[in-house]
Amino acid sequence: MSRRSLVYGLYERRLEAALPREAVPHHVGIILDGNRRWARAGGNRAAHGHRRGADKIADVLGWSEDIGVQIVTLWMLSTDNLARDPEEVGELLGIIEDAVAELATSRRWRIRVVGALDLLPESTADRLRAAQELTSDVEGMGVNVAIGYGGRREIADAVRGLLKEHALAGTSIDELAQTLTVEHIAEHLYTKGQPDPDLVIRTSGEQRLGGFLLWQSVHSEFYFCEAYWPDFRRVDFLRAVRSYAMRERRMGR
Repeated sequence: MSRRSLVYGLYERRLEAALPREAVPHHVGIILDGNRRWARAGGNRAAHGHRRGADKIADVLGWSEDIGVQIVTLWMLSTDNLARDPEEVGELLGIIEDAVAELATSRRWRIRVVGALDLLPESTADRLRAAQELTSDVEGMGVNVAIGYGGRREIADAVRGLLKEHALAGTSIDELAQTLTVEHIAEHLYTKGQPDPDLVIRTSGEQRLGGFLLWQSVHSEFYFCEAYWPDFRRVDFLRAVRSYAMRERRMGR
């Protein structure tokens, strides 16, 4: 083991030991950003970065599990990403399918697909649904895989679902307008039934949400990490959680 690795190992252990367990986030959202830039920096194709990024996922889920996180939401593909070069999108979808299938096959975590599956190729949507079904009885940490996901699209889908539900029940638009609440819309989000994320992490140095969990992140704490996703280390993860634990959450008050 190199001296650098030894130092980082000691630092990681100190960070984890110092984390107050009562302040560990229950739900962590992660924007997996920087795969393409990481690949370009090494003179490689985008697909190489996406594969290395996919390899990182199980590690990060393990780190989350180790400290007591209950739910992790991974933004793996946005609705905007679908407008990229078709060849790159095709390769990326294949990598995502394989990555999610591998997570499901381990039966270590409970997979939930969040996103507009109707925007994806039917074969991709089928594999994602199969992964979700395979882990439906798993009692481990919950893992939301956000694929074909956009925050505005999610809210639009939630409102659409709410309107259809009330139309079938015979509720008029006027009646719905009189009784509509925030909770009614929340009940139709992709993440319905789950607590909102306490902490949202974005890698690659970008300091914006880009449409990630727009509704759910209203009271979330944010942490922006300079490392590209394939280079994201356990020490980076622990720093993010430490930063969260040290903050006073005001929850809008």
